[in-house]
Amino acid sequence: MSATPSVSSVNETEIAKFEAMAAEWWDTEGKFKPLHMLNPTRLDYIVNQISAEFGRDTKAESPFAGLRLLDIGCGGGLLAEPMARLGAEVVGADAASGNIPVAQIHAKQSGLEIDYRHATAEALAEDGERFDVVLNMEVVEHVEDPQAFLTTCQSLLKPGGLMICSTLNRNPKSYLMAIIGAEHVMRWLPKGTHDWNKFITPDELFSMLSEAGLEPVDRKGFQFNPLLWNWRISEADLSVNYVTASVKPSVAEH
Repeated sequence: MSATPSVSSVNETEIAKFEAMAAEWWDTEGKFKPLHMLNPTRLDYIVNQISAEFGRDTKAESPFAGLRLLDIGCGGGLLAEPMARLGAEVVGADAASGNIPVAQIHAKQSGLEIDYRHATAEALAEDGERFDVVLNMEVVEHVEDPQAFLTTCQSLLKPGGLMICSTLNRNPKSYLMAIIGAEHVMRWLPKGTHDWNKFITPDELFSMLSEAGLEPVDRKGFQFNPLLWNWRISEADLSVNYVTASVKPSVAEH
């Protein structure tokens, strides 16, 4: 198992892109419209995976009470807020400093207690932070060194902890949909938001997760239906957006 890297995997160019869009996080018709559209589907997967892994009843008043959760690359808090509403103790961290006050203000307006920090995964690891759950959503394709980043995220998990990681597949279809379609045709995102060369195939991500010391246990696709104009979870179609779940072994391997 690789040691936790002491250098940051932050890519300054990638951070600058999101700094420029920080104030628009909660505008459902703005630059983050695609994420708002995808968010219910992401949350469905996240809630189901956490509930199954920790034996929680989603019908309970605060089903995630007692769980400490990190949303790394939290942006404006689109995932952190619903996790807090479900009872989790949430830390939201982002390397883009401009995102943090946006998230803090919105959480206060929503009456939620969320610990937002301008921090990297590496800084949290060096501070000895540990979590039951790490949400690592649409981040790994933006970092400098994906393997080092995932290894750091593994170190942030308690034994038996769960990491949910989503990203974009790398193939001709994802280039057509995520680059040409989303950035150039639909103009959902500013041009240059994504670098197709940094997209990661599901097999590559599973290999990286295993190399980081995690046990991959699930992967699903997030499939967009242009006729119904909505997203759904797909068992088979991982061709563009997809999500994985992996677990840190309860007993450390030597």
